[in-house]
Amino acid sequence: MADILVRDLDDDVVTRLKERARLSGRSLQNETKLILEQAAGRTLVESLATASAWRKRLGQRTSDSAFEQREDRLR
Repeated sequence: MADILVRDLDDDVVTRLKERARLSGRSLQNETKLILEQAAGRTLVESLATASAWRKRLGQRTSDSAFEQREDRLR
């Protein structure tokens, strides 16, 4: 794994990061790592693979809930 060094962070930013880490029960390093991982997001290929897996897991839709709600309202 790679290491990075972020220079010249505003003291207020570091204070907020420390508070966020404390509230979540993580170290400053782990909190910052999590924030960076979330900000980096997923690649398009990873997102498409995840979406495909969910489609397979959920299977075919057998009903249209919007249609059923309209029918209920008309009754």
